[in-house]
Amino acid sequence: MARLQRRLAEFAEARGWGPYHTPKNLAVALSVEAAELVEIFQWLTPEQSERVMEKPDTAHRVADEVADVLAYLLQFCEVLGVDVLDALAAKIERNELRFPVPGGPGSDRHSSE
Repeated sequence: MARLQRRLAEFAEARGWGPYHTPKNLAVALSVEAAELVEIFQWLTPEQSERVMEKPDTAHRVADEVADVLAYLLQFCEVLGVDVLDALAAKIERNELRFPVPGGPGSDRHSSE
């Protein structure tokens, strides 16, 4: 992950884009790329959406947008000093406490407690 972040940073530096890679701009770019991913699925039925990767042209578009979303997320985290994998692990742990397995220990707690 760190190697990809470094590669993205070097790519941006070589093009003089550093001044534009502020947290605000990267968050906006991330949102735009996520919207472009959503656009692919906008009018599909649930069944059609499950088969998007069967068509090479659509599969390529999905993969490109996923890559764009991840690239901007990694750049955003790099600029703010967020370790994306640590953040994800911490969030999963909090969600495991908030949403226990039905019938398991702690399942009698409500998520708002």
